[in-house]
Amino acid sequence: MFYTVVKTIAFVLFKIIFRVRVSGAINVPAEGRLVLCANHMSNWDPIVLAAFFPRKIAWMGKKELFEKKIMAIPLSWLGVFPVDRQIADITAVKTALRILKDERVLGIFPEGTRVKEYNPDNAKAGVALLAIKAKAPVLPVFIRSTYKLFSPVEIIIGSPEDYAASNPGKLENEKYTELSQDILTRIYTLGG
Repeated sequence: MFYTVVKTIAFVLFKIIFRVRVSGAINVPAEGRLVLCANHMSNWDPIVLAAFFPRKIAWMGKKELFEKKIMAIPLSWLGVFPVDRQIADITAVKTALRILKDERVLGIFPEGTRVKEYNPDNAKAGVALLAIKAKAPVLPVFIRSTYKLFSPVEIIIGSPEDYAASNPGKLENEKYTELSQDILTRIYTLGG
């Protein structure tokens, strides 16, 4: 309920203050587990994506966002859960896998932080690991915007890719890194 109210308010607000255009919405599966992977240039990115994406997104967010209760409580109501980016956070991995097992949408920024330019070396291996372990298709999304008042916000949704089907069995860490780099490349290719 809280998610729907916030999403509706954000949708209306962003429609007024930005010129939002979404392309490729037909690529979003109506149901089933899905890992939404997007580039990340601004703190606005997860909010804009949640407002204009047709399904509810459970976001993986840096643990620092949860240090103050005033932020932690509404974030958890919105389906955001913390991840410690400095370690292999087993609790966050288990939460992510549970979300996917429940046939929901997991939102991840494969670079793990905000970046201004594409660099395949920024891809975190955990993105591909989660998608493969959960047998969840990956949906690449590219966001283009400066988020200046009344400026355009372009959300480009690519086709889902099933990395689990094409990579059966146990993989080495290097392979997960390589596949995560491929996911990141697909995201930025959408931006042209």
